[in-house]
Amino acid sequence: MLASTLQFLIVMIGCSLNERMQKQLDYKTQEVLVLKEILASVTRKARIDFTEDHRKRLAVVGKELTAKERDRCCEIVRPKTILDWFRRLYAKKYDSSNSSRKPGRPRKSSDVRSLVIKLAQDNLSWGYTKIRDAVRGLGIDICRNTVANILDEFGMVPAPERDKKRTWKQFMHSHWDSLYACDFFSVEVLGLFGAVRHMVLFVIKLQTREVEIAGIRVAPDDAWMKQVARNLTDPIDGFLRNATHLIHDR
Repeated sequence: MLASTLQFLIVMIGCSLNERMQKQLDYKTQEVLVLKEILASVTRKARIDFTEDHRKRLAVVGKELTAKERDRCCEIVRPKTILDWFRRLYAKKYDSSNSSRKPGRPRKSSDVRSLVIKLAQDNLSWGYTKIRDAVRGLGIDICRNTVANILDEFGMVPAPERDKKRTWKQFMHSHWDSLYACDFFSVEVLGLFGAVRHMVLFVIKLQTREVEIAGIRVAPDDAWMKQVARNLTDPIDGFLRNATHLIHDR
């Protein structure tokens, strides 16, 4: 029984010594790696410049050593320095004074910012409130001031001024799905008394290039044009029932 107890104590002591030796070896390994990295980056420097990563690595493994082990192992820095580094590292974890976060709400993600800018570009008459409501409709929480700040940072002016500076390309892009155009072309038809010119009124949906012949007449007049307009804008089957803008000549 005594022999078994003695063997157990020897094993426990051996494991403890082995653990202590391993901790010392871990520190020496990190110290050598740090020294090699520094020496590889500098030449003939009287003072070694440790990076924040070097300090962190040495402090973490150095704290696991006992005071005597640190006195014996630490060669490129003093044992006290190791403890000072560890205390600063531990204190920094709970110190909010160095936080890079600015006061106020956190900055919106780039996807949300891109969405706000795209809505403003595609809908030049939309104000901050309407853009906010559209974004909220997609399940994204955003306030009116945030929309204003995003557009201001992007260099976009408020809705009234933005709408005044709209280019023809922006107008076309904003109303592309509801933009139509109309015009006449003539067709010469041979009749009993010679060629007769017929005027053909057609309407085209610019997005799909779909064409509708609205009417054909030799001499279009006001009454005929009004009836054609009624047919085209019929709420049930009129070709222009979904149109918001119609392009035509003078």
